Amino acid sequence: KYSENIGAAARAACNMGIKQLKVVAPENYDLDKILKLATHAASPVVENIDLHDNLYDAVAGFYYVVGTTARMGGQRHVVISPLIAAEKLVSISANNNVAIIFGPEDRGLSNEDIRFCHILVNIPTADFSSINLGQAVMIMCYAIYNAGVDERNKNVPRLASRHELEGMYVQLKDILARISYINPENPDYWMLKFRDFFNRVQLRAREVSIIRGICRQIDWYGNKCFQDGKK
Repeated sequence: KYSENIGAAARAACNMGIKQLKVVAPENYDLDKILKLATHAASPVVENIDLHDNLYDAVAGFYYVVGTTARMGGQRHVVISPLIAAEKLVSISANNNVAIIFGPEDRGLSNEDIRFCHILVNIPTADFSSINLGQAVMIMCYAIYNAGVDERNKNVPRLASRHELEGMYVQLKDILARISYINPENPDYWMLKFRDFFNRVQLRAREVSIIRGICRQIDWYGNKCFQDGKK
């Protein structure tokens, strides 16, 4: 929302050795203000910022996505600390591109946004839960930086990308609604349970392909039974 916070986030990322920053639909993108807060050292990070119109496009190429949230409860029930998240990210990132997403300063990530996340992170505070965006980025980046060299040897195999997972969810939702396993009037609500389950499993690309193949077979068999019944 504020150009200065983009600069502060770039500086924090650079401090901890993170060079890639993506910004989604910024309300303000004043390069002079961004560079002023980023400082000269982080200017390469700013110059290489990727701008996206929506969150899906920004995370589609990543295989593991972590969201940050100050709010708890409701759909935000799988929440871990920055330290635990950092340990997971260090091991997963050995073979997978990973991303951490931060919401707008005034409202954070929406329920629609967190659908793209495998896990959510909450930064514990005392009496005031709202943290400045630049501070939140620094805390997460430092946790990753400090996670330890030993964790880097616990490699996680290549996972399914966000794009592959979303394609699977679209196909799965269609099939489950058509066989009346989920309520076709509100399929996204019921799909949240499947998203939670598969996020815990950490599906690989091959496993996503298998699930999509099962969906295609169910679709084929349903159409065949329908055609046979018409004869």
